[in-house]
Amino acid sequence: MDNKIKIIAISGSLRNNSSTTSILKHVTKLLPGIMDFTLYDGVGRLPHFDDNGNASAEVTAFRQLLTEANGIIICQPEYAFGVAGSLKNALDWTVSSGEMVNKPVALITAATSGDKAHAALLLTLKALSAKVVEEATLLISFVRTKLDDKGEVINEEIIQSLTSVVNALIKTIRETHEEKSLQN
Repeated sequence: MDNKIKIIAISGSLRNNSSTTSILKHVTKLLPGIMDFTLYDGVGRLPHFDDNGNASAEVTAFRQLLTEANGIIICQPEYAFGVAGSLKNALDWTVSSGEMVNKPVALITAATSGDKAHAALLLTLKALSAKVVEEATLLISFVRTKLDDKGEVINEEIIQSLTSVVNALIKTIRETHEEKSLQN
């Protein structure tokens, strides 16, 4: 691992002012200076998944970001009791190429309810063989009541929970790196 731990954050919403993007922007404030944090904003530009083997430049760039990342934070909304189609599409592009295999992942679901989308995305991440960090999963129900009108997190309990999520992800990234170093 380089000096900096590389974190890729993916918002499951395409809106710039979405609650999920606001949560991820707050997470950047919690990351220590040893982090290289990228908020990936290309989910909406990825073409519909097609396993014909011809990945577009956007898909190739997305896969490369995931490959180079030491860890991933996904923050998703809930649409029609499930995972947003654009987020699911993005993850589908990694099924055969394997960028998510054993990759430490934190999952935050920020929605009105969110429990069904949270459960569904956990199943998808399991199918992708991602290393979902149990202590780095968080369901934020009624998220809009926990943000102010500028999208800032104002709920102290959520701030504490987000800090715990970040710390658990960093710990797992370091442990994963140490395990790989011992194997080599």
